Amino acid sequence: MRGILQSKSSKCWGLLVSTVLVVILIGCSIVYGLTEIGWAVAYEAFTNFNGSNEHIIVHQNRLPRALIAAAVGASLAVAGALLQGITRNPLASPSMFGINAGAGFAIVVAVSLFSITSLTAFTWIAFLGAALTACVVYILGSAGRDGLTPIKLTLAGAAMAALFASLTQGLLVLNERALEEVLFWLAGSVEGRKLEALTAVLPYMAGGWAGAMLMAPKMNVLHLGDDVAQGLGQRVWLVKGMAIIIVVLLAGGSVAVAGPIVFIGLVIPHIARGLVGVDYRWLLPYCALLGAMLLLVADIAARYVIMPREVPVGVMTAFIGAPFLIYLARKGVR
Repeated sequence: MRGILQSKSSKCWGLLVSTVLVVILIGCSIVYGLTEIGWAVAYEAFTNFNGSNEHIIVHQNRLPRALIAAAVGASLAVAGALLQGITRNPLASPSMFGINAGAGFAIVVAVSLFSITSLTAFTWIAFLGAALTACVVYILGSAGRDGLTPIKLTLAGAAMAALFASLTQGLLVLNERALEEVLFWLAGSVEGRKLEALTAVLPYMAGGWAGAMLMAPKMNVLHLGDDVAQGLGQRVWLVKGMAIIIVVLLAGGSVAVAGPIVFIGLVIPHIARGLVGVDYRWLLPYCALLGAMLLLVADIAARYVIMPREVPVGVMTAFIGAPFLIYLARKGVR
């Protein structure tokens, strides 16, 4: 599959334009919302902080929110591209892999059984739940004489996602207090998150980004098929295992800081492939930038739908992703 941008120069220009758009959208995220800040005031908040209400909003709310949205969007998109690559399933995404459901279940257990309410604690508990879920899915997908296969990995992820979703609903039915405390988090949101929540998982995200880029040449070989990759001397099981570890770092960290935001890992890799093709050396950077752009746009739009209240950004991405999922499903059937 060849993308719209075929020459190296056009792809480089596309990366530059996408980077500029991400910066502009971060600025828009800082400026626009219930409290209109203004570009000049936002600039002064960084160059001449005076402690005014607008400057405090910029530093304590808008800037962390924008940075978290960009980091989470980039991480989920890259994780989705890797999952679709190792499973060869165009519908694969972190939510399908069971990471979102595992992290959500861990949070509900913490609130229901241990009365934990700290957002910082939520971050680490969700990260742990996501990591454990991915490990279980990998083990289940590797069981048997034929080892790790795309169909087994996909089925294992879908089974774990369904299991944890059912257990989560059961616990919430039995504990209304837990439902009230985690409902907004379960919908996926970057509103009200502090910069400390991002810095806690940023090293893992950064490691995932770097690891994904180092894996890009190996993913290109794997894209040719397991048999061809083995014939070229690649240890397919090791490449897939490393890719899953990177997915855990990226998707687990994203779920930990922003909740289970869906569809970015599904939609963005397809858009990126339409632009630059299947070369992972270009595909992954484009996924990161486009994922950041999508979540920033969704977060800005979420502030205006039912103003003065806000829609969780996970709901906005679902509105975008659901029609795309239907399109992919119908295309696959045809």
